[in-house]
Amino acid sequence: MKSLFLGFILLAAFSVSANAQQKAVQKVVISTPGVLCEACKTGIENHLAHEDGVASVKADYHKHTVTFVYYTDRTNVENLKTELANMGYDADDVTADPDAYKRLPVTCQHMNQPAASKK
Repeated sequence: MKSLFLGFILLAAFSVSANAQQKAVQKVVISTPGVLCEACKTGIENHLAHEDGVASVKADYHKHTVTFVYYTDRTNVENLKTELANMGYDADDVTADPDAYKRLPVTCQHMNQPAASKK
C-alpha cells in the first residue's frame, strides 16, 4: 500500500513538472497576396523556418496565406509580418520592402508588385 501511494505521489510530481516546462505556442494565418507560385512558397518556408521562435511555417500560394506556429515567448505576429515584408512580400497590413521585392526570383516579380509600387 505504501509503495502504491509513493508511486502515485511521484507520478503527480512528474506530471506537474512536465506541464510547467511546456512553452506557449500560437498559430496565426497571415494574408500574403504576393505568394503566387511554388518558388515563393519554397523561399518563404526555407527562410522563415529558421527564424527564432518559429516552430513551423507553411505557405499556401493557392490561398495566398502563410501559416505560422510560433513560441509566444520568443517572437510575435508583428515580427513575422515584418520578416515577410523584408523578404519582399506584403503581409496583412505590412507593405513589402521595395528593395527586397527586387531581390525576389524573377518568376515571383512578374506576378507580384508590392502595394507601395503600384500605380
